[in-house]
Amino acid sequence: MSLLITPSPATETADGPWPAGARFGADGHAEVGGVDLTKVAGRFGTPAYVMDEADVRLRCRAYRAALPRAEIAYAAKAFWCRAMAAWIRSEGLALDVCSAGELAVARAAGFPAEKIIFHGNAKTPAELRAAVDERVGRIVVDDLTEINRLAALVPAGMRQKVLVRVIPDIEAGAHAAIRTGGEDHKFGLSIAAGVAREAVNRILRQPRLELVGLHCHLGSQIVAAEPYEQSARVLVEQLARIRDAHGVTLPQLDLGGGHAIAYTSGQAGLAPARLGSLAATVERRCAGIGLPVPRLTVEPGRAIAGPAGVTLYRVIAVKKGLRRTYVAVDGGMSDNPRPAMYGSRYEMRMIGRATHEGERDFTVVGHHCESGDTLAEAVALPADIRPGDVLAVAATGAYNHSMASTYNMTGRPPVVAVSRGKARLVVRREGLDDLLRRDVGL
Repeated sequence: MSLLITPSPATETADGPWPAGARFGADGHAEVGGVDLTKVAGRFGTPAYVMDEADVRLRCRAYRAALPRAEIAYAAKAFWCRAMAAWIRSEGLALDVCSAGELAVARAAGFPAEKIIFHGNAKTPAELRAAVDERVGRIVVDDLTEINRLAALVPAGMRQKVLVRVIPDIEAGAHAAIRTGGEDHKFGLSIAAGVAREAVNRILRQPRLELVGLHCHLGSQIVAAEPYEQSARVLVEQLARIRDAHGVTLPQLDLGGGHAIAYTSGQAGLAPARLGSLAATVERRCAGIGLPVPRLTVEPGRAIAGPAGVTLYRVIAVKKGLRRTYVAVDGGMSDNPRPAMYGSRYEMRMIGRATHEGERDFTVVGHHCESGDTLAEAVALPADIRPGDVLAVAATGAYNHSMASTYNMTGRPPVVAVSRGKARLVVRREGLDDLLRRDVGL
C-alpha cells in the first residue's frame, strides 16, 4: 500500500521537500511522476537526477495565480536544459539568464528572445555581444563601465532595453554567501554612494540604450515576504527620484527572486501566495507619491525547480567508525556541492525494498577523495542499510545539476524527466569519452 503525498493547492506549493505527487510505500516502493524510482536507477544508472515535469508546471502556475499581473521570469541558473526551457515557455513564463551558455540553451530551445533578461555582474564583451545579437528583451546593467561598452555594440537604428541593478541595502538570505542585497557585495550599484544615480544619468544620455526600469536581488532562501516589501518601497522611491530629476517615468520594477524552499520536513519555505502582497505594496507606495504603477517582475528559480528534483544514489559501502557509521554512495560533492559550500541539509530515504529494522543515524558521504565530501550528517536511515541499496534525496532540483563538476574526473549525472508514468532522458550522463575528448595535450 502506498502513501500518497497529494499536490498542494496552486498557491500553496512551499510545503515539504518532495515533489507534490511523490508516493512512498511501506514496502520501499517509491514513485515520482508515476514512475518507479528504483526502475529509474536500474535503467539510467546512479547517480541520477530525476525531475518531475508536473511539479515544475504546478509551481509555475502557482506563481502566475499569486501574482496575476506580474511577469514571472524563471531564473535559469537554478536548473537549466532544453527540456526545462520548453516547460517554462509553455507555462507562459519569461526567463532570466546570466551567461552566454544559458542564453545559448534558451535560444536552442526556441525560447523567445524578447522574453529573456540577461544578468551578470561582470559580463564579458562576448556575452554582451551575444545578448545584443540575439535581441534579448532586457539587459541588466550592473557596472558603470559596461554602459559604453554595451552602447557601442548596439546597431544603428536599434535601442537596447536595459534595467539598472541597484543595491537597496537590505540583508536577507539563509547564508552569508547567498546574501546580495546589502552594501559591499559584488552585485549591483550603490544607491547610497550615488553610483546608481550616475548609471541612470549615463544611460539616459545614450541614444542606443533605453532605460525601462530598476532591478534588485536580495539573496536566496528568504522565508518571508517582508524583505521584498521593503525593497519594493526603496525602489519605488528611486523611480520617483528619476522622474523628478529627468522627467522620465520608468515602466518596470524587477524585485528578483531568492524565495525559500523546504529541504527537510518541517522546514519553512515561502509559498507564492505569500508574495501576493508585493503588488499591493507597490501600488500603495506609488499612489502615495503620485507615480504610475510599474509592471512588476519576480524571478523564482529554486522555488520552481528545487522541490521537483530527486537525486538517486546507490550505496557502495557501510563503514563503522568509533563515533559514526558511514554510508558511502556513488556520488557526492561533484553532483551536490551545497553541503560542502553552505552546510546545507537534505532529507533522504532508502527505497526499493522493505525493512523491518528500526532507524538509526548515519553519516552519508560521497566517493570523492576529499574529507569534506559529506552529503548529510546524522540522517535517519534503516539500521540494516547495505551496499546495493538505493537512496533518494529530496529537493535537489536546483543548484545540483547546475553546479555539478567533474572533480576526480567523475562524469556528471544524467537528468531524467518523469511525467505521467513515463521516464525519458533529457541530459545524458557524462562519460569517460567526454572527459578525454576535452584533453588535447597529446
